[in-house]
Amino acid sequence: MRSIFLFLLAGLFEIGGGYLVWLWLREQRIVWVGIAGFIVLSLYGIIPVFQPVQHPFGRVYAAYGAVFIVLSMFWGWMIDGQLPDFRDCTGAGICLVGAVIMMWPRLN
Repeated sequence: MRSIFLFLLAGLFEIGGGYLVWLWLREQRIVWVGIAGFIVLSLYGIIPVFQPVQHPFGRVYAAYGAVFIVLSMFWGWMIDGQLPDFRDCTGAGICLVGAVIMMWPRLN
C-alpha cells in the first residue's frame, strides 16, 4: 500500500508541477506559477526515495512510468476534458500490469 501511495503522490507532483510550468509558458501566466511548478517538480524528485529499499532506482522509475501514464490520462480527462478512448485505456492497463509484475516482491 505504501508503494502505491508514493507512486500516486509522485505522479500528482510531477504532472501538477509540469502543468504549472505549462500554464506559465504556454498560457502566459505570471512567473510565480512557473516557480511553483518548479518547486512541485523538485518535490516529485524526492518522493521516490521513500520507496522500500529492496526496489532499486531503475525498477522504481520504470514501474512509476506506468503510473504516470495512467495519471496523465486521468489528468487529461479531468483537467483538459479529453476523454480517453478504448486504446488509451487498453494501453494504460497493459502498462499497469507491467508495473505490478516489476514491483512484485522477489523470492530470494
